[in-house]
Formats: sequence, C-alpha cells, structure tokens
Amino acid sequence: MGRGGVVKTRENGPERKCAITGKVQPKAGLIRFVVDPEGRIVPDIAGKLPGRGVYVTSERSALEKAVAKKVFARGLKQQVVVPDGLVDTVEQLMTARVVDLISLARKSGDAVSGYERVKDWLEREEATVLLQAVDGSGRGKSKLSTPHYGRYIGWLSADELGRAFGRETVIHAALGSGGLARRVVEEAQRLKGLREVNGGNGHREGR
Repeated sequence: MGRGGVVKTRENGPERKCAITGKVQPKAGLIRFVVDPEGRIVPDIAGKLPGRGVYVTSERSALEKAVAKKVFARGLKQQVVVPDGLVDTVEQLMTARVVDLISLARKSGDAVSGYERVKDWLEREEATVLLQAVDGSGRGKSKLSTPHYGRYIGWLSADELGRAFGRETVIHAALGSGGLARRVVEEAQRLKGLREVNGGNGHREGR
C-alpha cells in the first residue's frame, strides 16, 4: 500500500448525518458538539457527553461553515454561544487525543520510536502502522516503507510525536497490532481532516 493516507475503519458502525453536508456517514469521521449549561457550544471529542448533539464532518472547511452558517443553533433548536476559535480548539483537542492514544500504546509495549527500532519492527513485520513527523527530513523518511496492508500517519509534528514518547522530538515511530492501533488510526484520520487546507499535505504552516 502506498502513502495515500488512512482508510476508514468500522464502516459498519453507528452512523450520523453531517449538519453541513447532509450526508450520513460513520460516526468515526464526525465531530459531535453539545451545549453546556451556560449555552456554549462544546466539542464532544469522545462522543460521550450527555444531551442532544450536532455532528459535523471532521474537516476544517466543514467546521468553519458550521460556525458561519450557525448550524449549531438550528441543530440544537436553541440560542447558543459559539466560542471564538472553536475550530482551532477542536484541532487542539484532537491532537491531544491522538498523542495520548499513542502514549498509551507505548506504555503497553505496542509502540516504538527511533529509526533503528522502527526499521526492525518493519523488517520483522511486527508493525501495522508507520508514523513519521510531517516536518522530518523527506530523505530520511523515504528509507522506511508503510507496512504491507498497513497504515501510514504522516501529519503529526516531531514535537507532537515526541510528547507521545516522552521525548523532545520523534521523527519515526511504529505501532504494533494491539487494539490501540485501530483507535489511533481512526482518531488520526479525524485530525488529518482538520489539518488539510485546500488539498494541502495535512499539516498547516506555522502550526
């Protein structure tokens, strides 16, 4: 498999309608929003907060349209307050979620970092997901290939991957076949949509 990004998983799971596109799709590709007791819109990244929810496709353009077209008030059937910088807040929360999941995989022994260790896992076919920092050297990254029938995540920064592994920076990492790998793939795909701008490379300049 080439580096075409991450494919959808759990395609037969629960589905919801996007308030912007009107399309029904798996919840794994949507962001849920609820209203708090003060009437403010809150992103429910984990999808577990109580109350009526509004779902929007996890893409920056869709979320920006949701704010501009006031779909939250219509969907929740009440007046609401949309906090400034809501879309950026969603991206920050999604980034933290992905980093935390990778960190959990590391603590369970199902994730490694560093060129040599990742290369070893790939050669022994222990890796199912290859992660490489978007701001890492292209030449260095090209020396490692996505696992056969595996996944590639290449839109986290070296600093973000570093936080997941308790280091300053990380360029190369890999996940094994543990249960967390699938969750990382799903959540990373949601994050990718938030970082793509006009068909960009999944990571915006200056962020």
